[in-house]
Amino acid sequence: MVATDAGFYSAENETRAKEAGVEKVAIPNKHTRSPARISHQRQRWFRRAQQWRVGSEGGISVLKRRHGLFRSRYKGSHGMERWVGFGVIAKNLINIARATTK
Repeated sequence: MVATDAGFYSAENETRAKEAGVEKVAIPNKHTRSPARISHQRQRWFRRAQQWRVGSEGGISVLKRRHGLFRSRYKGSHGMERWVGFGVIAKNLINIARATTK
C-alpha cells in the first residue's frame, strides 16, 4: 500500500505505483470530480490509509522538533541513516522512561 497527500497525485504516479506491484494506491485527487473517483476515495481502505499517513507525519514532526532531526550532523546517506536511527532510539528511550514511571 502507498499513501501520500494530494500534492503527489498524478495519473502517471498511480500507474507507476501499480506497475511496481503496489496493490492499493491511496493518493487523493482533489481536482477530479468524477463519481467513480469520488467513490474510490470514499472506500474504507482508502480513508484508513490516509489516516495512517497523517498519524505517521505527526511522529515524524515530533522527531524533527524534539530530537533535532531537521538537519543531519553526518555526511552522506549513511550518515543520515545513522542520525535518524539515533533520533528514533532517543524517542524510544523517552517513551520507555515515561511508561516505567507510571
